[in-house]
Amino acid sequence: MSTQQLPVAVIGAGPAGLAAAAHLLERGIEPLVLEAGGRAGAAVREWSHVRLFSTWGEVVDPVAEKLLAPTGWTRPDPATYPSGGDWAEQYLRPLADALGDKVRTGATVTGVSRAGRDRIVDAERETQPFVVHVEYADGREERIVARAVIDASGTWATAGPAGGSGLPALGEKAASDRIAYRVPDLKNPTVRARYAGRRTAVIGSGASAFTALAYLAELAESEDGAGTHTVWILRRGISGSTFGGGTADQLPARGALGLAAKAAVDKGHADAVTGFRTEAFERDDDGRLVLVGEDGRRLDAVDEVIALTGFRSDLSFLDELRLGLDERLQAPVGLAPLIDPNQHSCGTVYPHGHRELSHPEQGLYLVGMKSYGRAPTFLAMTGYEQVRSVAAAIAGDLDSADRVELTLPETGVCGGAGLFDTPDPQQTDGGCCAAPEPQLVRLTAPAAVGAAAEEAPAGGCCGS
Repeated sequence: MSTQQLPVAVIGAGPAGLAAAAHLLERGIEPLVLEAGGRAGAAVREWSHVRLFSTWGEVVDPVAEKLLAPTGWTRPDPATYPSGGDWAEQYLRPLADALGDKVRTGATVTGVSRAGRDRIVDAERETQPFVVHVEYADGREERIVARAVIDASGTWATAGPAGGSGLPALGEKAASDRIAYRVPDLKNPTVRARYAGRRTAVIGSGASAFTALAYLAELAESEDGAGTHTVWILRRGISGSTFGGGTADQLPARGALGLAAKAAVDKGHADAVTGFRTEAFERDDDGRLVLVGEDGRRLDAVDEVIALTGFRSDLSFLDELRLGLDERLQAPVGLAPLIDPNQHSCGTVYPHGHRELSHPEQGLYLVGMKSYGRAPTFLAMTGYEQVRSVAAAIAGDLDSADRVELTLPETGVCGGAGLFDTPDPQQTDGGCCAAPEPQLVRLTAPAAVGAAAEEAPAGGCCGS
């Protein structure tokens, strides 16, 4: 069998991975989707209680919709906002069912290499197929030979630590019984009881943190939530960009999310602590957590901590391949300058496809949230355009692969997250993209707030 007759291995049956399979099928290429979870959309299902800030019209891939059409599937109202659970059950599950045995669940990829070549060997490397080592939930192991590999495994499994230097804070591991790294589901009675009437620290400044602040504020105003209070910990100061684009955001629900976080502060449900980088967790005499900053500040004790500081890529199973990653973002070197939150300003992310996503290891592509490395604010529509271009490139249709056209909604906020360690007065008095005076928005449960494609916390400015 020639390499061209082999399937393309797609790692991850989330939104980007399933869309990649649909695009490959449309081009007559056999996909094999390998999902570590027990069912498609496993990661999305873990934040099923969170509402996306993208509408149904923006989170359904057009080619996937064509694949679904013969099954009688109809897209929900394109103007409405799905929750993670809606997205998984009403779109990802039917799409995986339509793909049938091309999707394998309970299949964890533990390594990828070239046949007979580790990362050192040059000889005939590019002519060799990929070898994908898979471990199944029942303990079986298998090696799958593939013509190309599309890694759409996301970043959900590897949350960033609470520590302000990128490393876990001292005592963070020992305090793990009081620390959550995901937005809590306050509709779950057990989870609700954990936070009701208690003092909680929320660490982070993106969409996930906004969501947690809004949820905890709703809890504080409920009958069973008296005494609930939040300490919002930001590593930088508050500026005109802190709460996002507000009414200038072209994704209205994303703008409303930031305004809901501002309302939580304005109404006294949350106190903001700025310029605080967590150095250590200590316990007081009652077992509550005391957060200690790198500058020596000690905050009043809290009962719980929700650390929402972003996600990271698991690159361990790609160790035998030759990756070309930016040293800061761990994103492909061709893509990193377009999404770098240290430099990225207003406007949309420049359209990108297979060329920006390529690596020295030809035939390997990181797509979806994983392609952004540590950069924030990824949108599903970006991933769909990525996999369209990559599938075309694998098929040899470079004209189509290079014809990348994508317009992303702006946030109405200037600058990227990395530039805002201190407030900039120029950002608060009306500049090129300054947000207008916020108007407080009341969010109902489940709130019209939420996650980007794979629950990446927002930051920067382009919702990319």
